[in-house]
Amino acid sequence: MPELLDDLHTMWQRDLRAADKSPRTITIYGQSVRFFVAWLASHERPATLDEMTKAAVATWLGDLADAGQAPNTLRTRFRGLRRFCNWLVAEEFLTRSPMAGLEQPTAAAAPVPILSDDEIAKLLKATGGRTFEDRRDHAILRVLFDGGVRISECARLQLEDVDLDDFQVIRVQGKGRKIRVVPIGAKTVNALSKYLHDRRPHKHADSPALWLSQRGAMSVDGVDERIRVRAAQAGVENLHAHRFRHTAAHTWLSSGGGEQDLKRLMGWSSDAMLAVYGASAAEERAREAARRMRLGDRL
Repeated sequence: MPELLDDLHTMWQRDLRAADKSPRTITIYGQSVRFFVAWLASHERPATLDEMTKAAVATWLGDLADAGQAPNTLRTRFRGLRRFCNWLVAEEFLTRSPMAGLEQPTAAAAPVPILSDDEIAKLLKATGGRTFEDRRDHAILRVLFDGGVRISECARLQLEDVDLDDFQVIRVQGKGRKIRVVPIGAKTVNALSKYLHDRRPHKHADSPALWLSQRGAMSVDGVDERIRVRAAQAGVENLHAHRFRHTAAHTWLSSGGGEQDLKRLMGWSSDAMLAVYGASAAEERAREAARRMRLGDRL
């Protein structure tokens, strides 16, 4: 009987959990398998191991590119399915990966646009009220913009991770479950202080999670939804959490902050990420640097 890809995918997810991979990592890896299975079904092909051939994978990736998938998304899909194929080989379901010899998509992604001061002001104004939701969403936006943290890091914050007095920092859990401490400014401290005050009488106040909704602790998707709701209210288009992170990196570099310090604050393990995040407004920073140096005025 042919091996079903859905069954193998379930086994792989169990292996990933046993290897202590984060839930979000498991989800992202698994999306590649699920989307490939859906693609097979759309072409009236059985979702079995026999159908996972080099030609099929290459055609699927090509269809994704033709459909206008962003380069970063293509690379994510490629890496997720490659990990699954490598697992199939390791578990001896296959003798050789069908992705051996396939090149990873390398098209350069367009730099993520940074948020303008006007857009940030509109977002903060949209959350400037006194309701519980206003206090919470305002604090979330401040943490994302000021700390430059990933949305998953923001969503996973616990009460014990917040220090508003002694050091004025938040402690976040990044990729690979690495812990790092991120400084926050006085306005973010103030926003968190007001939110924590209004959080006390909340019906889920005994939860260790920092961010609460009426249903309890907020998930990554819950935080993402609030960002999009507030963006619509503020009239800010195409807003996603990563734009805050790119904006924080740009602001740091344009203010003269050191690259290695930024790398540590952002939780990057590779210098390559400096180029990725620095690209969002690199030309603007270069122009400002040229104006400051005034090389043509030296004679």
